[in-house]
Amino acid sequence: MRKISIVLFCLFLSFAGAAGAEMSAVPDSAAFARLDTMLMRYSAAIERESIDVKKAESDFLISSVKDSLTTRHIALWLYDHYKDSPVMGEEAVAIHIYDTWFKPGTIAMRSEFDRMDAELFTSFNRSTLLGMKAPEVELFKPCGGKVKIPRDGTYSILYFFDTGCAKCKLESQLMPQVLGQITFPTTLYAVYCGHDRKAWRHFRCSFKIRNKNVRVVHAWDPELKTDYLRLYGVISTPRLYFTDKDGEILGRRLELESLEQIIHYICDYYGQAQKQ
Repeated sequence: MRKISIVLFCLFLSFAGAAGAEMSAVPDSAAFARLDTMLMRYSAAIERESIDVKKAESDFLISSVKDSLTTRHIALWLYDHYKDSPVMGEEAVAIHIYDTWFKPGTIAMRSEFDRMDAELFTSFNRSTLLGMKAPEVELFKPCGGKVKIPRDGTYSILYFFDTGCAKCKLESQLMPQVLGQITFPTTLYAVYCGHDRKAWRHFRCSFKIRNKNVRVVHAWDPELKTDYLRLYGVISTPRLYFTDKDGEILGRRLELESLEQIIHYICDYYGQAQKQ
């Protein structure tokens, strides 16, 4: 991968010379467009690399160019790219770029609003990155008792939803079919993010998982006495996470399709372990 970086580095030096090294220089939009194309090709070339490699390569690209306008443009492009990436786990690269370059003030964000947005993004995502242990929070059961989620010992699915959310309604209708494929002990934590007790009761009555391997735990925190919304990045619903028996996050911000893929993988692994 470093060979690709060196080629891009040479192109960046050429670009910086053409664009000018002075802050007062007017950026060449066409040149920046060509730079964006190079960055896109580069990110595609390392897509299958590890998160640590992507962090290191991002730092290398940002630090390689001495022209301040170009450096800032590269850093912002990389941050935006990894922040909004459809590839699960790449949010960690965006958080690394923010913590390393933007938060200390080494490179300035576009505006104060963008800086505040980045602070919010990193705050709502840094606790649940892939490979981390899921934050344990104590929520309330329908009867008023308390329950900690997730708990070690079984695989866990954390489903944050709202009864007034159209996508949540669709996922709740399709989820029983997906969870019906599970062949290993699993706990589904269905966390209601709303405040309507009657609507929540109706959901619990209609949401049925007919799989003896899946235990369903309903919970909520209507008065927000815990920090679960920030810890699990629940800016909007639905939100889906999958953790292993030790609480390690194996899947985050999942769609039902990607949840199903994880379930199939664990089913295969569990089946092989049972045969041994």
